[in-house]
Amino acid sequence: MQVDHHPLAADFPEYKDAIHHLKMNNAHFAKLFTEYDDADKAINRAENGAEHLAETALEDLKKVRISLKDQLFQLLRSAAN
Repeated sequence: MQVDHHPLAADFPEYKDAIHHLKMNNAHFAKLFTEYDDADKAINRAENGAEHLAETALEDLKKVRISLKDQLFQLLRSAAN
């Protein structure tokens, strides 16, 4: 079964312009965004069988992705206010 990855702009389409703006103008946001994107791609590769990842490592990576998404969302909400 093919598992899709979760790009931030797809999860928060209402913030698409803000995501682009912050990636270009906020180094902290850009760093978190890159970390989120890397984690998301690694999870996707593991879940689709392209790379092997131990179950505990996969779960840990998913927790990291959730934490990063939460941080990014808070920054997006702050920028929108």
